[in-house]
Amino acid sequence: MSSFKGSFKYTVDSKGRINIPAKMRKNLSPDANESFVITRGFENCIFVYPNDEWAKREAELSKLQQTNRDDRLFTRLLLQYATDVELDGQHRIVLTKELMEYAKISGDVLILGVFDRIEVWNPDEYAKYLEAQSKDYVTVAEAVFEKNE
Repeated sequence: MSSFKGSFKYTVDSKGRINIPAKMRKNLSPDANESFVITRGFENCIFVYPNDEWAKREAELSKLQQTNRDDRLFTRLLLQYATDVELDGQHRIVLTKELMEYAKISGDVLILGVFDRIEVWNPDEYAKYLEAQSKDYVTVAEAVFEKNE
């Protein structure tokens, strides 16, 4: 099982390549085989799933009802952007032009470890996202942990 945490600032190069931080690579499961699936995330970020974690998402997707309009739409919107990528010799992956446009990425990137996936953000968009939240850290933590009791 791959597991990621922390945040790192990098830049995307002219070919759309970003470095996967060493601390994150260290937590990459051998089952991932240094391969990832990148796709559209929520709130205008890019989701980067190691192959072992992506397999779990595919299992969840396969349980959706294809006779349900929302299930079909979600599946299409998620998978139309999904692309297989592998770490190159310099520990980089290539982001597609479409995903970079969706996430408004052109220079600097913020790479966040979010347990089973990595998120890639335009740092300005992430700051706007955080500012727009109506709840603070403590309030969200209370609601999340209360819900799980």
